[in-house]
Amino acid sequence: MEQQHEDEVDRIVAAWQRERPDLDVEPLTVFSRVDRLARHLDRARRTAFARGHLETWEFDVLSALRRAGEPYRLSPGALVTQTLVTSGTMTNRIDRLEERGLVVRRRSPDDRRGVLVELTPEGLERVDTAMTDLLAVEARILDALEPGGRPALAALLRTVGGQFDD
Repeated sequence: MEQQHEDEVDRIVAAWQRERPDLDVEPLTVFSRVDRLARHLDRARRTAFARGHLETWEFDVLSALRRAGEPYRLSPGALVTQTLVTSGTMTNRIDRLEERGLVVRRRSPDDRRGVLVELTPEGLERVDTAMTDLLAVEARILDALEPGGRPALAALLRTVGGQFDD
């Protein structure tokens, strides 16, 4: 097993232990690393999406539509639920994606007043390219783990994050 080297979080935790020995700073050993990793991941994702000329929010909407399967359409309400933004924000995002030719609004066949948002062929191509690039970047980040480490890490994060799921 590879020996672990001291990182910035170890130095931060040691300083807090020195300055405030009365506090249990163990949560910092986990969440400071999660926070730092999230910042690096955010940069890597933005870079991957930029190659496909997409912003992160655009990828979020397009990928929700892509995951819906053919014909790659959802109601604005379903997009709000999947992307965790307000309906006003989603309306603005759909408008912007429509202006770029990445989605179109269609009348719902089930509800004359209803609207569905659908990926265009260009939107489908962009989201597929971005997803391929994203997975390559994320796989390289996870290469630091030993074999079998990915499922173990995913299980631990599921346990901790599960308390926030609805």
